[in-house]
Amino acid sequence: MKGGLDLGGTKIQAVVTDGEAGVLGSARRETPHGGPEAVMLDLAETLRAALDEAGVEAMGLEGVGVGAPGSIDAPSGTVLQVPNIDGWDAPYPLGPALAEELGRPVLIGNDVTVAVDAERRFGAGRGFSSFLGVFWGTGVGGGIVVDGRHLVGRGSAGEIGHVCSKPGGRRCHCGLEGCVEAYAGRWALEDRARELAKERKTILFELMEKRGRDRLTSGVWVRALQAGDKVAEELIERAVQALGVGIGSAVTLLDVEAVVIGGGLGERMGPDWLARIEAESNQHIFFDGKPVYRLAELGDLGGAIGASLL
Repeated sequence: MKGGLDLGGTKIQAVVTDGEAGVLGSARRETPHGGPEAVMLDLAETLRAALDEAGVEAMGLEGVGVGAPGSIDAPSGTVLQVPNIDGWDAPYPLGPALAEELGRPVLIGNDVTVAVDAERRFGAGRGFSSFLGVFWGTGVGGGIVVDGRHLVGRGSAGEIGHVCSKPGGRRCHCGLEGCVEAYAGRWALEDRARELAKERKTILFELMEKRGRDRLTSGVWVRALQAGDKVAEELIERAVQALGVGIGSAVTLLDVEAVVIGGGLGERMGPDWLARIEAESNQHIFFDGKPVYRLAELGDLGGAIGASLL
Protein backbone atom coordinates (compact mmCIF):
# COMPACT_ATOMS: atom_id res chain seq x y z
CA MET A 1 0.00 0.00 0.00
CA LYS A 2 1.06 3.57 -0.68
CA GLY A 3 0.00 7.02 0.46
CA GLY A 4 -0.59 9.93 -1.88
CA LEU A 5 -1.10 13.60 -1.07
CA ASP A 6 -2.18 16.30 -3.50
CA LEU A 7 -1.44 19.77 -2.15
CA GLY A 8 -3.31 22.60 -3.85
CA GLY A 9 -3.90 26.26 -3.25
CA THR A 10 -7.32 25.59 -1.71
CA LYS A 11 -7.42 21.90 -0.76
CA ILE A 12 -5.42 18.89 0.41
CA GLN A 13 -6.46 15.51 -0.96
CA ALA A 14 -5.12 12.28 0.51
CA VAL A 15 -5.46 8.69 -0.68
CA VAL A 16 -4.28 5.28 0.41
CA THR A 17 -3.87 3.04 -2.63
CA ASP A 18 -3.16 -0.58 -3.42
CA GLY A 19 0.03 0.56 -5.15
CA GLU A 20 -1.73 1.21 -8.45
CA ALA A 21 -5.00 3.11 -9.08
CA GLY A 22 -7.12 1.30 -6.51
CA VAL A 23 -8.14 3.69 -3.72
CA LEU A 24 -8.61 2.03 -0.32
CA GLY A 25 -9.26 5.23 1.62
CA SER A 26 -9.41 8.96 1.00
CA ALA A 27 -9.78 12.25 2.87
CA ARG A 28 -9.89 15.93 2.02
CA ARG A 29 -9.58 19.24 3.82
CA GLU A 30 -8.96 22.88 3.02
CA THR A 31 -5.38 24.10 2.70
CA PRO A 32 -4.60 26.06 5.88
CA HIS A 33 -3.17 29.52 6.22
CA GLY A 34 -0.09 30.04 8.35
CA GLY A 35 2.85 28.95 6.26
CA PRO A 36 4.57 25.69 5.31
CA GLU A 37 4.75 24.09 8.77
CA ALA A 38 1.00 24.45 9.23
CA VAL A 39 0.51 22.94 5.78
CA MET A 40 2.83 20.05 6.62
CA LEU A 41 0.89 19.21 9.77
CA ASP A 42 -2.42 19.32 7.89
CA LEU A 43 -0.98 17.06 5.19
CA ALA A 44 -0.14 14.54 7.90
CA GLU A 45 -3.60 14.78 9.47
CA THR A 46 -5.35 14.40 6.12
CA LEU A 47 -3.35 11.27 5.35
CA ARG A 48 -4.15 9.87 8.80
CA ALA A 49 -7.85 10.37 8.05
CA ALA A 50 -7.43 8.44 4.79
CA LEU A 51 -5.59 5.70 6.69
CA ASP A 52 -8.48 5.48 9.17
CA GLU A 53 -10.93 5.03 6.31
CA ALA A 54 -8.73 2.31 4.82
CA GLY A 55 -8.41 0.63 8.20
CA VAL A 56 -4.60 0.55 8.19
CA GLU A 57 -1.75 2.10 10.16
CA ALA A 58 0.87 4.46 8.75
CA MET A 59 3.53 1.80 9.22
CA GLY A 60 1.63 -0.35 6.74
CA LEU A 61 2.54 2.06 3.94
CA GLU A 62 5.48 1.41 1.68
CA GLY A 63 5.91 5.15 1.42
CA VAL A 64 4.15 8.45 0.79
CA GLY A 65 4.25 10.71 -2.26
CA VAL A 66 3.31 14.38 -2.29
CA GLY A 67 2.37 16.43 -5.32
CA ALA A 68 3.24 20.01 -4.41
CA PRO A 69 2.61 23.18 -6.42
CA GLY A 70 5.34 25.47 -7.63
CA SER A 71 9.03 24.75 -7.98
CA ILE A 72 10.56 21.81 -6.14
CA ASP A 73 13.92 20.17 -5.59
CA ALA A 74 12.93 16.52 -5.65
CA PRO A 75 16.23 14.98 -4.42
CA SER A 76 16.14 17.02 -1.20
CA GLY A 77 12.34 17.03 -0.87
CA THR A 78 12.34 20.82 -0.71
CA VAL A 79 9.50 22.95 -2.04
CA LEU A 80 11.23 26.07 -3.29
CA GLN A 81 8.42 28.44 -4.24
CA VAL A 82 4.64 28.30 -3.86
CA PRO A 83 2.96 31.47 -5.16
CA ASN A 84 -0.59 30.22 -4.50
CA ILE A 85 -0.39 29.30 -0.79
CA ASP A 86 -0.50 32.13 1.74
CA GLY A 87 2.58 32.46 3.90
CA TRP A 88 4.79 30.09 1.90
CA ASP A 89 7.44 32.61 0.95
CA ALA A 90 10.69 30.66 1.27
CA PRO A 91 12.02 27.16 0.53
CA TYR A 92 10.82 24.51 2.98
CA PRO A 93 12.04 20.89 3.37
CA LEU A 94 8.55 19.41 3.12
CA GLY A 95 9.70 15.85 2.40
CA PRO A 96 12.00 15.44 5.41
CA ALA A 97 9.60 17.26 7.76
CA LEU A 98 6.64 15.12 6.70
CA ALA A 99 8.72 11.93 6.85
CA GLU A 100 9.63 12.72 10.46
CA GLU A 101 5.98 13.45 11.31
CA LEU A 102 4.64 10.25 9.71
CA GLY A 103 7.54 7.89 10.30
CA ARG A 104 7.49 6.78 6.64
CA PRO A 105 9.64 7.66 3.59
CA VAL A 106 8.29 10.66 1.66
CA LEU A 107 9.01 11.72 -1.91
CA ILE A 108 8.01 15.07 -3.42
CA GLY A 109 6.96 15.79 -7.00
CA ASN A 110 5.31 18.66 -8.80
CA ASP A 111 1.53 18.45 -8.37
CA VAL A 112 0.66 18.67 -12.06
CA THR A 113 3.52 16.40 -13.10
CA VAL A 114 2.22 13.58 -10.91
CA ALA A 115 -1.40 14.18 -12.01
CA VAL A 116 -0.35 13.95 -15.65
CA ASP A 117 1.51 10.73 -14.89
CA ALA A 118 -1.64 9.26 -13.34
CA GLU A 119 -3.70 10.25 -16.40
CA ARG A 120 -1.00 8.74 -18.64
CA ARG A 121 -1.14 5.40 -16.86
CA PHE A 122 -4.76 5.11 -15.77
CA GLY A 123 -6.83 7.94 -17.25
CA ALA A 124 -7.49 10.09 -20.29
CA GLY A 125 -3.90 9.86 -21.55
CA ARG A 126 -3.98 6.10 -22.06
CA GLY A 127 -3.35 5.06 -25.65
CA PHE A 128 -1.56 8.26 -26.65
CA SER A 129 2.19 8.37 -27.15
CA SER A 130 2.13 12.15 -26.72
CA PHE A 131 -0.22 14.57 -24.99
CA LEU A 132 -0.34 17.89 -23.17
CA GLY A 133 -1.95 17.92 -19.74
CA VAL A 134 -3.41 21.24 -18.59
CA PHE A 135 -4.75 21.52 -15.04
CA TRP A 136 -6.92 24.59 -14.54
CA GLY A 137 -7.60 25.44 -10.91
CA THR A 138 -6.18 27.88 -8.38
CA GLY A 139 -3.32 28.24 -10.85
CA VAL A 140 -2.74 26.75 -14.28
CA GLY A 141 -0.25 23.91 -14.46
CA GLY A 142 0.83 21.63 -17.24
CA GLY A 143 2.69 18.48 -18.07
CA ILE A 144 4.03 17.03 -21.31
CA VAL A 145 4.24 13.41 -22.45
CA VAL A 146 6.36 12.80 -25.56
CA ASP A 147 7.05 9.36 -27.06
CA GLY A 148 5.38 7.80 -24.02
CA ARG A 149 7.71 9.51 -21.57
CA HIS A 150 7.08 12.40 -19.23
CA LEU A 151 9.15 15.39 -20.28
CA VAL A 152 10.54 17.12 -17.20
CA GLY A 153 13.37 19.17 -18.68
CA ARG A 154 15.56 20.49 -15.89
CA GLY A 155 12.63 20.14 -13.50
CA SER A 156 10.13 22.74 -14.67
CA ALA A 157 8.95 21.61 -18.12
CA GLY A 158 5.25 22.06 -18.80
CA GLU A 159 4.63 25.31 -16.90
CA ILE A 160 1.98 26.42 -19.36
CA GLY A 161 0.43 28.76 -16.80
CA HIS A 162 3.47 31.01 -17.16
CA VAL A 163 3.48 31.14 -20.94
CA CYS A 164 2.78 34.73 -21.97
CA SER A 165 -0.73 35.14 -23.39
CA LYS A 166 -0.66 38.95 -23.49
CA PRO A 167 2.65 40.86 -23.58
CA GLY A 168 2.62 43.65 -21.03
CA GLY A 169 -0.61 42.30 -19.50
CA ARG A 170 -1.69 41.72 -15.90
CA ARG A 171 1.04 40.90 -13.43
CA CYS A 172 1.15 37.27 -12.33
CA HIS A 173 2.03 36.03 -8.84
CA CYS A 174 5.26 34.69 -10.37
CA GLY A 175 6.35 38.27 -11.14
CA LEU A 176 5.97 38.09 -14.92
CA GLU A 177 3.37 39.99 -16.92
CA GLY A 178 0.60 38.59 -19.11
CA CYS A 179 0.86 34.94 -18.03
CA VAL A 180 -1.97 32.55 -18.86
CA GLU A 181 -2.41 32.08 -15.11
CA ALA A 182 -2.81 35.83 -14.58
CA TYR A 183 -6.07 35.59 -16.56
CA ALA A 184 -7.23 32.01 -16.00
CA GLY A 185 -6.04 31.01 -12.50
CA ARG A 186 -8.80 31.02 -9.90
CA TRP A 187 -6.85 33.45 -7.72
CA ALA A 188 -6.61 35.88 -10.65
CA LEU A 189 -10.28 35.44 -11.55
CA GLU A 190 -11.26 36.27 -7.97
CA ASP A 191 -9.00 39.32 -7.83
CA ARG A 192 -10.53 40.67 -11.02
CA ALA A 193 -14.08 39.81 -9.89
CA ARG A 194 -13.55 41.88 -6.73
CA GLU A 195 -12.43 44.82 -8.84
CA LEU A 196 -15.44 44.57 -11.14
CA ALA A 197 -17.88 44.06 -8.25
CA LYS A 198 -17.20 47.66 -7.16
CA GLU A 199 -18.79 48.89 -10.40
CA ARG A 200 -21.07 46.10 -11.65
CA LYS A 201 -23.66 43.72 -10.25
CA THR A 202 -22.56 40.11 -9.74
CA ILE A 203 -23.88 37.22 -7.66
CA LEU A 204 -20.45 35.59 -7.30
CA PHE A 205 -19.86 36.77 -3.75
CA GLU A 206 -23.46 36.11 -2.67
CA LEU A 207 -23.03 32.51 -3.80
CA MET A 208 -19.71 32.31 -1.98
CA GLU A 209 -21.29 33.40 1.29
CA LYS A 210 -24.34 31.14 0.89
CA ARG A 211 -22.04 28.15 0.45
CA GLY A 212 -19.99 29.13 3.51
CA ARG A 213 -16.82 29.69 1.50
CA ASP A 214 -14.18 32.35 1.92
CA ARG A 215 -12.99 31.99 -1.69
CA LEU A 216 -14.61 31.80 -5.10
CA THR A 217 -14.38 28.05 -5.54
CA SER A 218 -14.91 26.15 -8.79
CA GLY A 219 -18.46 25.33 -7.68
CA VAL A 220 -19.26 29.01 -7.14
CA TRP A 221 -18.06 29.89 -10.64
CA VAL A 222 -20.12 27.09 -12.19
CA ARG A 223 -23.28 28.18 -10.35
CA ALA A 224 -22.75 31.81 -11.34
CA LEU A 225 -22.39 30.79 -14.98
CA GLN A 226 -25.53 28.67 -14.78
CA ALA A 227 -27.38 31.71 -13.41
CA GLY A 228 -26.21 33.86 -16.33
CA ASP A 229 -24.00 36.16 -14.25
CA LYS A 230 -22.43 38.57 -16.76
CA VAL A 231 -19.25 39.22 -14.74
CA ALA A 232 -18.62 35.49 -14.40
CA GLU A 233 -19.26 34.93 -18.10
CA GLU A 234 -16.90 37.74 -19.11
CA LEU A 235 -14.07 36.58 -16.87
CA ILE A 236 -14.36 32.90 -17.80
CA GLU A 237 -14.46 33.78 -21.49
CA ARG A 238 -11.28 35.79 -21.04
CA ALA A 239 -9.74 32.87 -19.16
CA VAL A 240 -10.59 30.55 -22.06
CA GLN A 241 -8.96 32.97 -24.48
CA ALA A 242 -5.75 32.96 -22.44
CA LEU A 243 -5.82 29.18 -22.17
CA GLY A 244 -6.33 28.98 -25.92
CA VAL A 245 -3.21 31.03 -26.59
CA GLY A 246 -1.11 28.89 -24.25
CA ILE A 247 -2.47 25.53 -25.38
CA GLY A 248 -2.45 26.36 -29.07
CA SER A 249 1.12 27.63 -28.91
CA ALA A 250 2.26 24.53 -27.03
CA VAL A 251 0.56 22.21 -29.51
CA THR A 252 2.14 24.09 -32.43
CA LEU A 253 5.54 23.62 -30.83
CA LEU A 254 5.14 19.98 -29.76
CA ASP A 255 2.57 18.53 -32.21
CA VAL A 256 1.05 16.28 -29.52
CA GLU A 257 -1.76 13.84 -30.26
CA ALA A 258 -4.06 14.96 -27.43
CA VAL A 259 -4.79 17.64 -24.86
CA VAL A 260 -6.11 16.53 -21.46
CA ILE A 261 -7.86 19.21 -19.39
CA GLY A 262 -8.14 18.70 -15.63
CA GLY A 263 -8.00 20.64 -12.39
CA GLY A 264 -10.84 21.97 -10.26
CA LEU A 265 -12.15 24.46 -12.81
CA GLY A 266 -11.33 22.33 -15.84
CA GLU A 267 -13.30 19.35 -14.58
CA ARG A 268 -16.23 21.29 -13.08
CA MET A 269 -16.76 23.30 -16.27
CA GLY A 270 -17.37 20.05 -18.13
CA PRO A 271 -17.75 19.15 -21.83
CA ASP A 272 -19.32 22.42 -23.02
CA TRP A 273 -16.42 24.52 -21.83
CA LEU A 274 -13.95 21.87 -23.02
CA ALA A 275 -15.37 22.44 -26.50
CA ARG A 276 -14.84 26.18 -26.11
CA ILE A 277 -11.23 25.67 -25.00
CA GLU A 278 -10.72 23.37 -27.99
CA ALA A 279 -12.13 25.92 -30.43
CA GLU A 280 -10.06 28.74 -28.95
CA SER A 281 -6.86 26.67 -28.89
CA ASN A 282 -7.28 25.47 -32.47
CA GLN A 283 -7.26 29.09 -33.66
CA HIS A 284 -3.60 29.22 -32.60
CA ILE A 285 -2.48 25.97 -34.27
CA PHE A 286 -1.19 26.54 -37.78
CA PHE A 287 -1.24 22.96 -39.11
CA ASP A 288 -4.04 20.52 -39.93
CA GLY A 289 -4.57 17.38 -37.88
CA LYS A 290 -5.60 19.05 -34.64
CA PRO A 291 -5.20 17.07 -31.39
CA VAL A 292 -7.96 15.23 -29.55
CA TYR A 293 -9.27 17.12 -26.48
CA ARG A 294 -10.38 15.16 -23.42
CA LEU A 295 -11.36 15.86 -19.83
CA ALA A 296 -9.18 14.20 -17.20
CA GLU A 297 -10.79 10.95 -16.05
CA LEU A 298 -9.45 10.51 -12.52
CA GLY A 299 -11.21 13.56 -11.07
CA ASP A 300 -10.28 15.04 -7.70
CA LEU A 301 -8.27 11.96 -6.74
CA GLY A 302 -6.01 12.03 -9.79
CA GLY A 303 -3.30 14.20 -8.25
CA ALA A 304 -3.14 12.14 -5.07
CA ILE A 305 -3.09 8.86 -7.02
CA GLY A 306 -0.28 10.26 -9.16
CA ALA A 307 1.63 11.32 -6.05
CA SER A 308 1.35 7.80 -4.62
CA LEU A 309 3.13 6.50 -7.75
CA LEU A 310 6.27 8.38 -6.67
